[in-house]
Amino acid sequence: MEAKKLTRSANKMLAGVCGGIAEYFDIDPTLVRAAYAALTIFTTGFPGLLLYILLMLIMPKDDDNYTILN
Repeated sequence: MEAKKLTRSANKMLAGVCGGIAEYFDIDPTLVRAAYAALTIFTTGFPGLLLYILLMLIMPKDDDNYTILN
């Protein structure tokens, strides 16, 4: 059994944080993005933005799904 790893996804809108969370929990990325948007709006924005920035810095990229463009 292969261990799951939480990484930023190539399926991204900004930095791939919500896409990575969706892949980790095997759910639709749109649902994660909608939940994140609701969290950000209902907490007056700042905690949601801070959380996203922290996750963007902490979560590694999923190098298997990224391609290098020359």
